[in-house]
Amino acid sequence: MNQFVERVAGAESALRALFPETPLQENDYLSKKTGARVFLKREDLTPVRSYKLRGAFNFMRKALAAKPDLPSFVCASAGNHAQGFAFVCRHFSKKGVVFMPVTTPQQKIDKTRLFGGPFIEVRLVGDFFDECYRAAAAHAEAEGTLMVPPFDHADIIEGQATVAREMADQIGGGLDQALVVLPVGGGGLAAGVTGYLNAVGTGCDFIFAEPAGAPSLRRSLETGKRAKLEAVDNFVDGAAVAEIGREPFRRLKGFSADKVHLVPENRLCATMVEMLNIEGVVLEPAGALAIDTLKDFPRKELKGRTVIAVVSGGNFDFERLPDVKERALRFEGLKKYFIFRFPQRPGALRDFLDLLGPDDDITRFEYLKKSARNFGSVLIGLETRDRKNFPRLMRRFDEAGWAYQDITENDIIASLLI
Repeated sequence: MNQFVERVAGAESALRALFPETPLQENDYLSKKTGARVFLKREDLTPVRSYKLRGAFNFMRKALAAKPDLPSFVCASAGNHAQGFAFVCRHFSKKGVVFMPVTTPQQKIDKTRLFGGPFIEVRLVGDFFDECYRAAAAHAEAEGTLMVPPFDHADIIEGQATVAREMADQIGGGLDQALVVLPVGGGGLAAGVTGYLNAVGTGCDFIFAEPAGAPSLRRSLETGKRAKLEAVDNFVDGAAVAEIGREPFRRLKGFSADKVHLVPENRLCATMVEMLNIEGVVLEPAGALAIDTLKDFPRKELKGRTVIAVVSGGNFDFERLPDVKERALRFEGLKKYFIFRFPQRPGALRDFLDLLGPDDDITRFEYLKKSARNFGSVLIGLETRDRKNFPRLMRRFDEAGWAYQDITENDIIASLLI
């Protein structure tokens, strides 16, 4: 048997001391929608609501087997890796220090402390992750403790590969010729799952899902070497990585760049809302990546196939829900923002309102310049029930002689005003 396969088997067996295998569930809604048999590997149902627990456990398990007297561990993370790390520290009764940026939401700090209990200390350092990471590395060197990386290590990849071993056991021969859709951030999960399933000869086809604002794997495969992104959109915080891990990329570099699908952030929000409203499944942005990628395929390409989408996490802060709903409406064409040149005269507002249809609602009305005598710039948010209403509405604006600008897709202006 392949040595990697044997090590993954050992990791999975040891992992059962923490939690049972996560379910592989056939999803009727997505199956009917796509024409395929769609299964969801529910990593959002681990004790820490993400797969990160697997890699952290395997890394620390092997480190303690080699050196049982290790006094403590350290990590840098503002999300799922921190929570998995904390859970494992408590399991092994080992002290752990988690470095987080000062800007980390309190909910994530509290959950990390909850999972780690008395074994975890949280230190808030810096406004950005890079500062936090440097502080964690300096602490590890000064204190002689071991740093647990989030994805760039063979033992982490081996732990994440237990997802694939469970999948193979749960679906049996159904994996042959299946399409497996994997979310990608640092690449540890993708490297582990592809490595295992290829090693056991399943004949799977793989698709990778990355945020459009953080295409580190796609860019690296296009250039043939690890590429560090100059800027990253952090909305998909669980997968917004500027540079794919060295070890994951070594294992993934044989794939072609067209296997990586880039998921628009606003479309992803529509998928999150859809899964919440229809299926009652709470997903974080990174957890919805694989499901959202199914939208890229025409029905005829998926019809009759077995598709497995790995749901990587469900640690969603509901304080973000208004932003997610807003982005979803904008993607679906049901909400737009305009800047109107509004005449400063009696009856002007009534004239504007008369142009709206019965399905059109004003969600925001704000003067941007209140001192104008003849005209004032007004920010207006409009929401409608059918995306086809907007072209008709804008024709009425034009015919009535209103001066306006649609800023819905203008990221610079929208970020300043909305």
